[in-house]
Amino acid sequence: MNQNNSIVAVYGTHNGAEAGIDELKKSGFDIKKLSIIGRDYHTDEHVVGYYNTGDRMKAWGKVGAFWGGLWGLLFGSAFFWIPGLGPLLVAGPLAGWIVAGLEGAVVMAGLNAIGAALYGLGIPKDSIVRYETAIKTGKYVVIAHGSADESRHAKEILSHTAVETLEHHA
Repeated sequence: MNQNNSIVAVYGTHNGAEAGIDELKKSGFDIKKLSIIGRDYHTDEHVVGYYNTGDRMKAWGKVGAFWGGLWGLLFGSAFFWIPGLGPLLVAGPLAGWIVAGLEGAVVMAGLNAIGAALYGLGIPKDSIVRYETAIKTGKYVVIAHGSADESRHAKEILSHTAVETLEHHA
């Protein structure tokens, strides 16, 4: 997988993000090439806790159905507390890249662990700032990683969903 081809979609709600992921799944896109980042809360929904079963994370609480459904689809998950962003949930390959960056202490100057992982994917710093701002305001960032063809396919599928912004980074 050429992880330097990414489609980044920003959704205003978890329902929108979940619908986008469902559309990619229906289209045959490899779910193992999807990542999602979101804050650990929504205005009227709170997760009470998390636990791992094998390679899958489970959640319980009011928003548990949303995150639990995503953990059932996406491999690799993590909970981070990032200064300036707060508590974040990350699912998909991006979780592993963030952990690898933290373990190797490869946080770029001026970027937090999330930003460094996105920068490592080839996403420019100005876009990273926009995605971090979206996350801070409670939005969800869905990233489809893959080859140029897979990226074009993902962009076409996601363009027909309730996406707020959709960008291709190669």
